[in-house]
Amino acid sequence: MSKPDGGPAFPLPDGNWNLSGGLSVRDYFAAQVLPEVYRYAKSVLCECAATMAEEAYEIADAMLAERVK
Repeated sequence: MSKPDGGPAFPLPDGNWNLSGGLSVRDYFAAQVLPEVYRYAKSVLCECAATMAEEAYEIADAMLAERVK
């Protein structure tokens, strides 16, 4: 089962006046936090892209969980 993604962050019309597609809220949250994750990683001398991406999505998942409380 995939993780909840929060639905579309910037929904696009699909031709039937329904809003769908676009970037997920999870992806948007991860993208927003990534610069801080990178800044922290540089400060502790870690530049592993996979680790930074994983951390960004862990934070995004925590933000989504908090959002539904």
